[in-house]
Amino acid sequence: MPIERFQLAPGLSISRVITGLWQVADMERDGRELDPAVTAPAMAPYAAAGLTTFDMADHYGSAEIIAGTFHKTNPNCQLLTKWVPKPGPVTREQVRTAVMRASERLQVDRIDLMQFHAWRFSDPAWLDALTFLQELKGEGLISRLGVTNFDTAHLHVAVRTGIELVSNQVCVSLLDRRAAGRMAEFCGSNGIAILAYGTVAGGFLTERWLGAPEPAESDLATWSLMKYKRFIDVAGGWAVFQQLLAAADGVARRLGVSIANVATRYALEQPAVGAVIVGARLGQRAHVDETAKLFDFALDARSRAELDDAMNRLHAIPGDCGDEYRRAPFLTASGDLSHHLREFPSPYPVRLDERGRRRAVSGTVWEDLAGFSRAVRVGNRIVVSGTTATHGNWCVGGKDAAAQAHFAMDKIEGALESLGSSLGDVVRTRVFVKRMSDWEAVARAHGERFAGIQPANTLVQADLVGDEYLVEIEADAEVSEQ
Repeated sequence: MPIERFQLAPGLSISRVITGLWQVADMERDGRELDPAVTAPAMAPYAAAGLTTFDMADHYGSAEIIAGTFHKTNPNCQLLTKWVPKPGPVTREQVRTAVMRASERLQVDRIDLMQFHAWRFSDPAWLDALTFLQELKGEGLISRLGVTNFDTAHLHVAVRTGIELVSNQVCVSLLDRRAAGRMAEFCGSNGIAILAYGTVAGGFLTERWLGAPEPAESDLATWSLMKYKRFIDVAGGWAVFQQLLAAADGVARRLGVSIANVATRYALEQPAVGAVIVGARLGQRAHVDETAKLFDFALDARSRAELDDAMNRLHAIPGDCGDEYRRAPFLTASGDLSHHLREFPSPYPVRLDERGRRRAVSGTVWEDLAGFSRAVRVGNRIVVSGTTATHGNWCVGGKDAAAQAHFAMDKIEGALESLGSSLGDVVRTRVFVKRMSDWEAVARAHGERFAGIQPANTLVQADLVGDEYLVEIEADAEVSEQ
């Protein structure tokens, strides 16, 4: 059967299997860049088979340059890329520079899909970046805007704030079902496609590892294998993974396909998944014919039941989509963020007053007007002012109380981090809602963010200052002794 297509947005049709070029960075790990004139032709077999869509990023080595070289003579391909800036303040000029750099590397006037990754949400710079990207979309430099590794709460915040997103690229596999719940529901309800990566867990979900002894970390030759071995460890370890692999092998044998086909087909059939991303090592292994088999079969009820039974023995990957990049356990190649980042700057400026108190300021109009700080630390005690979804001179989250609540809690988290603390140190919160009809949505948002912390809490109805504000939250924290 021909390669299926997916209408990601009007005028943007993509192949339902996207060829991922992250392996370019791994192939260039020794510091030697691939020659684009030599490597670009290796993309031709994919395009000829109908796999016309390629995914890359600014940090995938020279992937954008290689893809741009290929696209110059194959303009009917779709090039999806990502911008992954370092944490910290973001300006319009920085965003424009990043987009223009990607356009130059891709040799296009307009980027088909620009996807944005945020390292943390406690710094509101992530929303500045998306806002500036949307402005460039309005100028015609970007065709469509997406995100990568966003959790459901912040996808919600972005959409309700008016950011026009068409996709969220997240991990989906037999090992990782985080995207199947709230994420799929929100994406399905808001016209956002999940672009699923990690479907074969870096190559672990293949016959090569069936019945094989557990590899030592030193035996893992690629960044992908190092990364997904951590997923296996968190999911319960090698023995339970072998049970999953055996179940996938049984399904594959019955259907006459490979384990990789079964694993990828599983991801392709998940709710809200528009396409899956399958990595390629250009010029080394293509697997085009095997990939094309994905559209020759579907998983029947028996196959799904057998896979579900094996997956139910796994430990759930913790958190929501993308959390592996934001909180422990960091499920990355290095097991932390050291190969991505050196440091995280303070989300908010901190000032020391004459009495030795440290004060965090978020820069809203209200702080200067009323003469207060976002948070004050005295010794091990931190008190956070009543916080709304104000950012600069605008209200984040529109008329959605849950979105406003999440952004207010982001600001609280950012103030705590700036003062050497975290949400885990919060011992009390007070929540004020303008409309009692919003109490449950706000309470559920609070429950998401404080699950496992469970501070003392009060929620009351109050007539908040500012017609646009639906919720205000304050917090007290006691910093734990080190």
